[in-house]
Amino acid sequence: MGQTVFRRKIYDKLLKWKQESNGHSALLVQGARRIGKSTIVEEFAKREYSSYLMIDFNRASAAVRSLFDDLMDLDFIFLQLQTLFNVVLESRKSVIIFDEVQQCPGARQAIKYLVQDGRYDYIETGSLISIRQNTKGITIPSEEERIDMFPMDFEEFRWALGDAASLPLIRTFYEKQLPLGVAHRVKQRDLRLYMLVGGMPQAINEYLDTNNLAKVDAVKRRIIQLYSDDFLKIDPTGKLSKLFMAIPAQLSRNVSRYYTNAVVGELESHTEQELLVSLEDSKAVLVSYHSDDPNVGMSLTKDVSRYKLFAADTGLFVTMGFWDKDFAENVIYQKLLADKLEANLGYVYENLVAQMLAAAGNNLFYYTFEKDAKHSYEIDFLLSRGSKICPIEVKSSGYKTHASLDAFRAKYSARIKNSYLIYTKDFQKSDNGLVYLPFYMTGLI
Repeated sequence: MGQTVFRRKIYDKLLKWKQESNGHSALLVQGARRIGKSTIVEEFAKREYSSYLMIDFNRASAAVRSLFDDLMDLDFIFLQLQTLFNVVLESRKSVIIFDEVQQCPGARQAIKYLVQDGRYDYIETGSLISIRQNTKGITIPSEEERIDMFPMDFEEFRWALGDAASLPLIRTFYEKQLPLGVAHRVKQRDLRLYMLVGGMPQAINEYLDTNNLAKVDAVKRRIIQLYSDDFLKIDPTGKLSKLFMAIPAQLSRNVSRYYTNAVVGELESHTEQELLVSLEDSKAVLVSYHSDDPNVGMSLTKDVSRYKLFAADTGLFVTMGFWDKDFAENVIYQKLLADKLEANLGYVYENLVAQMLAAAGNNLFYYTFEKDAKHSYEIDFLLSRGSKICPIEVKSSGYKTHASLDAFRAKYSARIKNSYLIYTKDFQKSDNGLVYLPFYMTGLI
């Protein structure tokens, strides 16, 4: 079977841009490779315009690329494009898509003049890590708006499986602060399946076609290898690829930061920062920075030298964790399916929470503070909400003790709006106001 066009939330953002921009800006959809950027943009073009022209710069000929070297005669360029692609473009009714625009810097620079011309709308797609590598010497168009796209979130995953009811109902229970009761185990099982398959459209498509997690794992391995190869193109030393592949191992150590020296040896500070920027720009990785002052303006007090790395897709993370072994040896699949994930594999849930928080539009921060001379407390995630903050502790087991969260609430009580412990059990709220939240409600905070 072919690739399914899945329902995606970013479609509404595309529609909002079209209505509000009305041709006065181009839109760049940026995100990791293989998350469905091209597919959803083309689907949007089919539905919302009378015609569209899509140039895939990974495959475009030299003749097509050269059209953007000289912009003196736009009429000639548009005539050539319509002839080459057998498409009739209509003024203010058509859109031109520059797919993988990072492969043709000239087309990216041309956006300024194409938007000023005003005849058509323009949507670009690209991976930011490659875009940065291919913008040296060109003028970045100010007429360009940008939106980030992520792997499919839990609700989109349920949509793909034909379930449009679960998340609205879960949202209702969350808003009314009620436990799901007998339905909880079913929703938790649905979430575990999402953790195993992940949010990459190709992996979900494979699951729908075969109902075989071994074949899904093979798809995910190809995507991970693609990412690793991309990193090698940017950093031939291999350090970037090693830092990416070591994410599960670093999280499993349960330490207060990502230690690059444990993966690639000692690095100079500026080299480490360059590698981190490349990882962050790839959108294959989520970075959670340490906040030195847990307050509303956490971006102002983040410590760029202390951070944790998460995989942007937990499905890929599960496969990365056992990269050197085959599917049958990956105990995370076995344990999650049987709902018997031990505490030492709880880092999988931590990655899931990072992914769900990021997909809901949150920047990621964490916080550590001294417990005694040899130990520290750690808050897994901190969210800013209005003039207050919300600390989050993630527990895959042993939820009855939460010393770090208790100590933080005592120390910073005046700054806190709500405190959350995210765990595998049903919704509940303690007498002292601590909210116990099932993992599938994470994106609703």
